[in-house]
Amino acid sequence: MFTIKIHLDPAEHAVIGRLADKLHVSPEDLAYAGLDHLMNHCRDEAVQRSVVEIKAWRGENLPDWADTERSVHAYEGSADDQPEQRLRF
Repeated sequence: MFTIKIHLDPAEHAVIGRLADKLHVSPEDLAYAGLDHLMNHCRDEAVQRSVVEIKAWRGENLPDWADTERSVHAYEGSADDQPEQRLRF
């Protein structure tokens, strides 16, 4: 069996953990479901472009679904509050 490792920012991992808990599955189950969904739609050129675009911005930005842990520092004058949970489960 092969292994694929995914390195996640804490703000990404927190959301995945909450969803996995809500669905009573593991984070690995969510990753496999996401990969299954991607592979079932990979012939679509828009999906292919999306994969390439995500690869390009991933190191510098969080996805829209991640908690806002890093983004509070992106705005001058923003309060240094707790991260906002964008997806609440």
